[in-house]
Amino acid sequence: MFLASHALFAEGPLSTPSIFAPASTPASSIYELSLFVLAITGGIFVTVAGLIAYVIFRFRQHGQDDVSEPAQIYGSTQVELAWTVIPVLIVVVLFLTTARMIFAIQDAPKPKSALDVTVVGHQFWWEFNYPKLGIRAVNELHVPLSSPQDPKPTFLTLLSADVMHSFWVPQLSGKIDLIPNHVNNLWIDPQHPGLYVGQCGQFCGVQHAKMLLRVYVDTPEQFAAWVKNQQQPAVSDDRVAEGRHVFETQACMNCHTVTGTAATGRFGPDLTHLMSRDTLASGATTNTPENLREWTRNPDTYKPGSLMPAMQLSDQQLDQVTAYLATLR
Repeated sequence: MFLASHALFAEGPLSTPSIFAPASTPASSIYELSLFVLAITGGIFVTVAGLIAYVIFRFRQHGQDDVSEPAQIYGSTQVELAWTVIPVLIVVVLFLTTARMIFAIQDAPKPKSALDVTVVGHQFWWEFNYPKLGIRAVNELHVPLSSPQDPKPTFLTLLSADVMHSFWVPQLSGKIDLIPNHVNNLWIDPQHPGLYVGQCGQFCGVQHAKMLLRVYVDTPEQFAAWVKNQQQPAVSDDRVAEGRHVFETQACMNCHTVTGTAATGRFGPDLTHLMSRDTLASGATTNTPENLREWTRNPDTYKPGSLMPAMQLSDQQLDQVTAYLATLR
């Protein structure tokens, strides 16, 4: 059931990153604030443009012989007060409204039913740790559906393993930076199931543009199935023993973890459930055996400048490793 429902999200109607389709309380607050700011600035634009149009029409030249000038007025206390007081009032209103929204999001109480996830930004991929569930996911964040009747918000602790990154899923929350040696936090309570896409919003290196992320909002049944699957160790399959041997005797195991095997590397993504993900290389390409083989052969094919080196494997070794990795579900 998990794999079938997971595949359906890829074409979901909520997969367009836009602040104009909020699906979470923080995103809705930001959306409402943006409409309020747009209304005020739109009013300013209409007023200024209208005055300019009036002046152009009212004081236009009526003919080549018309060289008269309008009456010259020097100084107006009323006008000067107006263009000083009105902008100050507008700025104060915008400041207070924005501050109220920021504090309302930051100071929101954390219920006991909340899900805790630690997000670690790497060059150029995402690591998601679920401390209470014992799960380490990569690039694809799964969270439960939340509703007013059954609130299950997700509270994210944001960390960086190297340089500055930024977690941004427009439909779920605002953009929050991941800063080395500093902890930031945000929370979301998605109210519609589906796939929500985002990416790193802070330039973090050559492959910043391909540091994408995907947030799957699961129904309770889907989330329980995903958790159960992720908590299982890698399944041993004697039919791909050669590929596992190549994986464990090359440098692969120094960077990657496959739970239940000798591979315990932490520098690269956890591969225990590699084939349960829709994409490779943090969204750079779809996750198929063919793309997986090419990614292993030469990562620069899909992500030039990624920190994963080309493994220099023979064609036979590539086929064996790909066959082994394809069993990791």
